[in-house]
Amino acid sequence: MKSFKITLLAFVTLTLLAFTSDTVKNVNIEDSVVKWTGYKVTGQHEGTISLKKGTLMFDGKTLTGGKFVMDMTTINTTDIEGDYKAKLDGHLKSNDFFGVKKHNTASLEFISVKGNGTNYNVKGVLIIKGIKDQIEFKMQVSEDSATAKLKIDRTKFDIKYGSASFFDGLKDRAIYDEFDLNVNLKF
Repeated sequence: MKSFKITLLAFVTLTLLAFTSDTVKNVNIEDSVVKWTGYKVTGQHEGTISLKKGTLMFDGKTLTGGKFVMDMTTINTTDIEGDYKAKLDGHLKSNDFFGVKKHNTASLEFISVKGNGTNYNVKGVLIIKGIKDQIEFKMQVSEDSATAKLKIDRTKFDIKYGSASFFDGLKDRAIYDEFDLNVNLKF
């Protein structure tokens, strides 16, 4: 009887595995790029953030999920050089912005994915500075890469420095609440 139960359990397990075609693809963090753009009244700044790790989940060729961790200690300004770059990079890492000494990573986990083929609408939970917020964005997926453009409201993560939504009289020193992340993933 014990042998029959083991055989039955093995059969059920193999049958379930045969119908589950979920595939987890690890993102190649060396070849993937996360670019940010922050906007202010007098212009904008751009830079990069490195991924620490990332995965995309597929059912066959259909995207079903994803998880990512960004290394916030790598936030880097790319549109300026010298002392001003060092000053801005340091300020972005400070508690006025991302507070990387305490919050050295940010993460994103997909909670729903709709679409098929190459175009998807994704809902996810983004965590910055330990604060969670639900976001939505579009993602395009090809055979070995994916791209997405996310618009993030920094004030939802308690990043209020220079925000005209919270401080009066900033005039041309105001920094807009939303910033962009343009993501190009290779897997």
